[in-house]
Amino acid sequence: MIKRKEQYNEATQLSVTHEIRVRFNETDPLGIVWHGYYITYFEDGREAFGREHGLSYLDVNHHGYTTPIVKSSCEHKLSLRYGDVARIETTIVDSPAAKMIFRYKIFDAKNEIACTGETVQVFVDAKGDLILNLPPFFEDWKRKVGLLK
Repeated sequence: MIKRKEQYNEATQLSVTHEIRVRFNETDPLGIVWHGYYITYFEDGREAFGREHGLSYLDVNHHGYTTPIVKSSCEHKLSLRYGDVARIETTIVDSPAAKMIFRYKIFDAKNEIACTGETVQVFVDAKGDLILNLPPFFEDWKRKVGLLK
């Protein structure tokens, strides 16, 4: 039996833009966002992406999987401050591997890039086993949104 190689559409790009307001508890005594909160902002972006594109944590869990983060990177360029309204642009990076890669750009109120980053998540089943092939629901989702033909 010959398995047909799937074709990925590199031109298709799925993104979501989400605004957050920097809260007091996210800042240091000088009113500057503590560096660790940028990872939380990435999660805010992923959740907004999931709601918009039908790939929320609850959707994934409904199919019997979890998606732990196995890698994250964050590059700080400008500081966000208490009260700022920041815009998070979250984009999924298409990959033939059984993982989800998201890239982030966080813009400050002046529309300047304050931070960029990336996270990588893998699929784990209910028994805690790492899944090495695309889960069927994820393959269906990729077809539905045009990432897989």
